[in-house]
Amino acid sequence: MGSREVLGAPGSSANRSNNNKTAVLRSVLIHLPLLLAGLALFAAAPRLSAALLPWSPATSRLLSNGLLGGVSFPAVAVAIWAFAAAAWAYGLSRPRPVYLVDLSGYVAGASHEASRAKTIAHFGRCGNFSDASMAFQKRMLERSGLGERTHFPASLISVPVDMCLRTAREESHAVIFGVVEDVLRRGGVAAADVGVLIFNSSLLSTTPSFTSLIVNRYGMRHDVVSHNLSGMGCSAGIIAIDLAKRLLQVHPDTYALVVSTENITLNAYMGNNRPMLVTNTLFRVGGAAILLSNRRADRRRAKYQLIHTVRTHRGAHDQSFGCVTQEEDDVGRVGVSLSKELMVVAGEALRTNITTLGPLVLPMSEQLRFLATVVLNRVFRAKVRAYLPDFRLAFEHFCIHAGGRGVLDELERSLKLSAWHMEPSRMTLCRFGNTSSSSLWYELAYSEAKGRIRKGDRVWQIAFGSGFKCNSAVWKALRTVEGGEEGNPWTPELDVLPIDVPRVSPVDETSYTFPDGVVYKVAVAGQ
Repeated sequence: MGSREVLGAPGSSANRSNNNKTAVLRSVLIHLPLLLAGLALFAAAPRLSAALLPWSPATSRLLSNGLLGGVSFPAVAVAIWAFAAAAWAYGLSRPRPVYLVDLSGYVAGASHEASRAKTIAHFGRCGNFSDASMAFQKRMLERSGLGERTHFPASLISVPVDMCLRTAREESHAVIFGVVEDVLRRGGVAAADVGVLIFNSSLLSTTPSFTSLIVNRYGMRHDVVSHNLSGMGCSAGIIAIDLAKRLLQVHPDTYALVVSTENITLNAYMGNNRPMLVTNTLFRVGGAAILLSNRRADRRRAKYQLIHTVRTHRGAHDQSFGCVTQEEDDVGRVGVSLSKELMVVAGEALRTNITTLGPLVLPMSEQLRFLATVVLNRVFRAKVRAYLPDFRLAFEHFCIHAGGRGVLDELERSLKLSAWHMEPSRMTLCRFGNTSSSSLWYELAYSEAKGRIRKGDRVWQIAFGSGFKCNSAVWKALRTVEGGEEGNPWTPELDVLPIDVPRVSPVDETSYTFPDGVVYKVAVAGQ
């Protein structure tokens, strides 16, 4: 059968014709005022000059022969019109400001909460782990920085575990629908007003896509610009923001909805390859939705303005490319493997990223110090340690991806940050675990809930991801955000936060008992 065009469909010739007519009409509407102004100036020039210039025989000769040495009034009028047109075009070509209207973070129900003892018990009873693997996971969990109320999907805390596509979709649907409905309600925006939709989930990509799921669920308009990102790792949230920023430059007067999450159901590892076991102790259920706008009228109510996005990709280096990989172990079980070089690779990616970001945000004094060490090392071959700028002079708040305790410790040391600066990241790791690309938004929500965000404050979000990537986003607070907002994921727990997280916190397996009365205990080597 032959193809058939549907009248008014996005790809039909009728719709393309309508789009062309709309573009022509917009161009006419933009330039018509300038043309009319030029014609009016041309017609009124003699009268204006006669009214403004004192009358004299010299003036008469000047008007008859033209002004300014033979330059005629029509030429002056055209020149003024050209100047006005250039000014108008410059104004239109300037990047549109991008505002963050509101954000939402997902909090699973109490039935999904898993203490560390419950986590160990379910892995031990339902998995295929050796005693050595269970002992390793227990040690990792004791040093992970995670607390007792992180969330697992029902599929992983059932007996037996129920890891399949159906339960994976149930997990993702709960997170996506929860945050999308909440952020649209908080932002006071109808789904039909969203012109750009971006979704990211690194390890689960279904057909139809998750963007199609959202469009179908909320009845979004047929011309919504949608992108479904996968395989981008924990830094995909900033990649999605950068993509939304670029799209908002070419789609005027609209909203962009960014949804960031990760799926845990199909990505828990049930084997005994040690580099793959680390993810079991870190990753938990979570997600976030961010509502962006390029409408100038939204500036008054928006929380932040996006100032910069800087993306660093070191995938050309084999060590960076292979440090975080999804693969099969020797018996065919799939998991995400983390190499021992991960911290070295992350450090190199961060240095490259801040080399680009620094000149955009740092005061001149810090830039000159950094430049001096570069010149000494590269020009004069002096063995001078590279100067790491003090980014506390550029930012009031830091949201560092809660990838694990080791990552946070290293960045606190290298960036010379205080415990106060690190608190949002450490509390996010403790309360929600590593939620991949959405962790940055839990951290920003923490700062809001604590009443830390004041008008004019600058926020630096830093994310790391497989590939290997380091991405940054810089925001400026447009208004003071009052603490304890309704709907903020941290509001119910403000009275007990922050809490102390010991470097090593032993897990007592006997504190959790299965419904059938069974207590699981990790075997100790030699017993």
